[in-house]
Amino acid sequence: MSGRVEGRSILLTGGGSGMGRVIAIACAKEGADLTIVDMNIDAANATRDEIIKAGGNAIAVAGNVTKRSDVAAAVTAAVENFGKLDVMFNIAGMIKPSHFLDTTEENFTNTINVNALGTLITQQEAAKQMIKQGHGGKLILVSSIAGRQGYPDFAAYCASKFAVNALNQSAAHALSEHNITSNAFAPGVVDTPLWKKLDEDLVEIGSAEKIGDAFGAFSGANLIGRKGVPEDIIGTALFLASSDSDYMTGQIVMIDGGMVLV
Repeated sequence: MSGRVEGRSILLTGGGSGMGRVIAIACAKEGADLTIVDMNIDAANATRDEIIKAGGNAIAVAGNVTKRSDVAAAVTAAVENFGKLDVMFNIAGMIKPSHFLDTTEENFTNTINVNALGTLITQQEAAKQMIKQGHGGKLILVSSIAGRQGYPDFAAYCASKFAVNALNQSAAHALSEHNITSNAFAPGVVDTPLWKKLDEDLVEIGSAEKIGDAFGAFSGANLIGRKGVPEDIIGTALFLASSDSDYMTGQIVMIDGGMVLV
């Protein structure tokens, strides 16, 4: 039986670790050809090698989503290796907590640049290729529970994810005539390297007493009653990348265990 994304060329940013790595591997198992983009080329290579070892197809590309030339080069690499680009996941992101009154211009600008501007650039560069091909495509973004409500220690991050939601809707409107859809998924608290670093940062600014406290408090505050793991995202990611979601655009799927109900 064919996989849900059999034969699709998928470009995925932030694929060296965490959710990006898990989604990339899952897409490859379902028959997709993966272009793994990450600032950490060693991490991207590791994901690529794991996919190839399991019998899948993948390439690794070093790239910073805030640099249009990097993103354009990654799209070119995908097309040169796999002949086309069908799906783009933009999973690369950053978060640096700070008390609201202590949030600096540098923190705010850096976060917006990676999470919001990076989203816009990847949407644009992927869409240009999809329009050129003439057979549509799928843009898939990462929002967050922080894109649904503000949190006092994450003002910059929340602003960036609210921006992702807006970019998702804007792209859905702008690209529908080209049969290109744009959708997003919004994780809650997921056990990834990003959260491990976040735990350390929250202790540093005095918002938690010891490492693990913040993660425990956040991850228990949902209706399912357990922490999220990257594997919880796979089903939604595959749905959005497959033909099952063809009649859907401009939407945000919450995957947070019932932490934020909208």
